[in-house]
Amino acid sequence: MVGIVATVYLGVSGQLGLYIHPRYFVFTMVMAVIAAALVVAAFALLPAAEDEHEHELPEDDGGRWAWLWPAGSILIIVAATVGLLVLPPATLTTATVAKRDLNGSTSLITQKEASDLVGGDYSTFTVRDWSSLLRQGAGEDFFADKTATVTGFVTPDTSDPENVFFVARFVVSCCAVDAQPVGIPVYYPGWQDEFPTDSWVAIESGFNTNPSIRSDETIALVPSEITPTDQPAQPYVY
Repeated sequence: MVGIVATVYLGVSGQLGLYIHPRYFVFTMVMAVIAAALVVAAFALLPAAEDEHEHELPEDDGGRWAWLWPAGSILIIVAATVGLLVLPPATLTTATVAKRDLNGSTSLITQKEASDLVGGDYSTFTVRDWSSLLRQGAGEDFFADKTATVTGFVTPDTSDPENVFFVARFVVSCCAVDAQPVGIPVYYPGWQDEFPTDSWVAIESGFNTNPSIRSDETIALVPSEITPTDQPAQPYVY
């Protein structure tokens, strides 16, 4: 029942997107309401008399441990309530990036979708859009006159963490469990002194040949200024 209440609460408060793709919002809420109705009906149909011996322990125990059953049930309910309703939902971070393939093929748009982006309104491109174009080999000539306006969290480039970081987001195709990280490399030496890992930043910058000789990324954003910002209400992209 706690899970049902938590699901409805997250849906009403607009936080369900931290767990599942928006396409499943209506379905999830409808199923939560149906589940709540079934739970209420089940309690209403329970027999008035309860079998007193259902969970009775052997007589030689003298009933000494009979309190464990209700105590355990209460503990589970309290833990579920705290975990689902009291503690704020946490978004995925660099700890998850390290376990998943940044800019892996499953998180990027297809080559056909990428070709459809060419000539589009670049001001509306997301981190995922730019990451896809970079991954699929759009050359320096393509990026020469393009300006990216993006927001994401900071995660280091493992090949040159001192000078390069990725402005990153997670792509959710179904739920947070399958979320995949995407990011755009940013050349900004000494970034750690200004922007902690997992902090959120807003960047408006053109692309250039990556000045780093150690980074695996050949093209990067080279901003003159980076603005710290708050995590958006919807931190994931779809």
